[in-house]
Amino acid sequence: MNEIESREWQKWLTSLGRDLRLEKGTYLFQEGEKADDIYYIQSGKIQISKMDMDGRELALRICSEGDLIGELTLFCPGARYMLTAKVLEDSVVSAIPREMLEQELANHPTLAIEFMKWMSLHFRKTQTKFRDLILHGKKGALYSTLIRLCNSYGVMQEDGILIDVPLTNQELANFCGTAREVVNRMLGDLRKKGVISVQKGKICVHDLQYLRDEIACEGCPPELCRID
Repeated sequence: MNEIESREWQKWLTSLGRDLRLEKGTYLFQEGEKADDIYYIQSGKIQISKMDMDGRELALRICSEGDLIGELTLFCPGARYMLTAKVLEDSVVSAIPREMLEQELANHPTLAIEFMKWMSLHFRKTQTKFRDLILHGKKGALYSTLIRLCNSYGVMQEDGILIDVPLTNQELANFCGTAREVVNRMLGDLRKKGVISVQKGKICVHDLQYLRDEIACEGCPPELCRID
């Protein structure tokens, strides 16, 4: 989607919904709730995750400005949210009635095609994340998560790439499907090797190539190798 198409897409989505202001630490929706709305993020960050029967969490995405969430319920009669959306920082979203969005997509083929393109990209991102989780083990899951965070929220500095979003070790563990203690140990090893450091609660990656080499990085396009 080019810049002009992106602006038109965003303008169209925000025109359909009502604005909601969300506070950090609250939930936009939780798994199992009736899915009446689809949400377009105007500002802020919202984490999408899945809970298992034992209460363990697998974090799937950190969504920010320009992202659409709750989209998996479209064109599913009686749909309920399959995932949970937790607000990581104060945010503003447009709440779009699901049935209204379905009708608009059915009546506007051009917008429907753009939506299909967006969904296709989203599915490919998800496939690569599960590939890393399954094929590369716990270390590969952490290393690929750090790479994706760099691509999504990295800020270039003289000594490396600062991941400009604060994440606890437990939150990182949730992205890797493992225990916090395991992530603590692996991050400690990376710090000893000088690959990363922690600056005011944020991780700075000093040797991105080391992480790529350790998981035999396939060089996915930047638009796929992201955490959002």
